[in-house]
Order: sequence, then structure tokens, then C-alpha cells
Amino acid sequence: MSGVDRSVLAGLKPFAGWAAADLDALLAPAHARRFDKGAAPFEQGAPADSFFLLLDGHVQASKLTPDGRQIIVRYIGPGELFGIAAQIRETTYPATAKAVVESLTLVWPSSIWPELAAKFPALSSGLLQAFGARLADANARVIEMATEPVERRLARALLKLAAQSGRPVEGGVEIDFPLTRQELGEMIGATLFSVSRLLKAWETEGLIAGGRARIVVRRSDRLSAIAEGE
Repeated sequence: MSGVDRSVLAGLKPFAGWAAADLDALLAPAHARRFDKGAAPFEQGAPADSFFLLLDGHVQASKLTPDGRQIIVRYIGPGELFGIAAQIRETTYPATAKAVVESLTLVWPSSIWPELAAKFPALSSGLLQAFGARLADANARVIEMATEPVERRLARALLKLAAQSGRPVEGGVEIDFPLTRQELGEMIGATLFSVSRLLKAWETEGLIAGGRARIVVRRSDRLSAIAEGE
């Protein structure tokens, strides 16, 4: 046994219904690792020697383009596997992962993946579904950035983050991790000026509330209408 108790997977949707013996076998080659805010589980271009499961916290995945620009690919929430480059026959990580708050992960050596995938088909099929969803999301974002105005892209991003990582607060849903205007711009392919201008207008209209790196979605109905071009 690895010393990681199966209770750490309690409440995580991908492992609902797993037998206790299977959870123990999955956890045997794993170890727990905590990352402080700002720490990077791995960097783009580094050898893909491990893969991770996020237990608690939030992790940002970003890529550096050939011309030196940073693009935020997505945000990872609890229950998601990440760093799975070796599973698609990549020898290095194609992106950088950074903890945006203190985060707890489980870590496996990439070399163990074929054994785990053969023993637990549900793990392999879940990974394929995740890849499919991420690919569809990436394709949709490329189309959005090529064809849609900034306000629609920003509204859609806020709604997605609130659905993925929101927590109810008085008057709305708060995105449950620090999120700067610069990061929002990097996420949707927009300038800091454009994002700041829209957020200020939406705050004045009561659609959102904010503070330093904090966003509360107050009127998801209005943001949904903007996202749909209404």
C-alpha cells in the first residue's frame, strides 16, 4: 500500500461505485503531494514522467506560444486527471500547470499507466471521455476567437467558470479561486483593456460584482443572453 487512504477519493464523481479493493489497488503506486499557491506541478516542455489527480484546490493549465504569449487553456477542478501527456504518447508536457490556490494532488509515475488502464477499464474510458470533451472545448474556443466579439467570449467564460467552480454567496455565485483580468484576457484571447472595460460596465449594470481578483456572477440570465448574442 502507498499509505494513501481510499477516503481521499470519497465524493469524487469519477470514482463513485468503485469497490474498496479496486480503490486500494489504484492508490498503491500513488503518493500525495501538496502545492502552494503559485507552485507548478510541471512546466511546459519538461519530461512527462508523472500524472496527477486533483483532490482539492484549483490548477491552471497554460501554454506559451512560439511568439512568447501565454494562453490559458483551462482551469482544472477536483476529481480531474491532468498531466496525462504520456498517455497520448507525448514525452514532454505540452502545457504548464500552476496551482492558483493551495492544492492537494495524488501523483503516479507515468510508467504505471498501461498497467492501471488494463486493470481498470473505467479509468481508461473516463480519460478518453475527458480528452473528447477537452478537444471539443478547444475547437469551440478557436471558432469563438475567430468569429465572436469579446463580450460574448467573456460572458461565456464567466458562466463556464461559475458552473465549474462556483459557490453560492449572498447575491450570486462566486468563482471560487482568484482570477485577474489579465488571466481572463489570456483565457479568451482579448486585451486587458477590453476585459477591464467590459467588467466595469457589467459591474455598474449589476451583472457581476468584484474586487481584487474576485468575481461574483449576479445575473447569469443576462450574461447568458450576452453569450448568445441577444
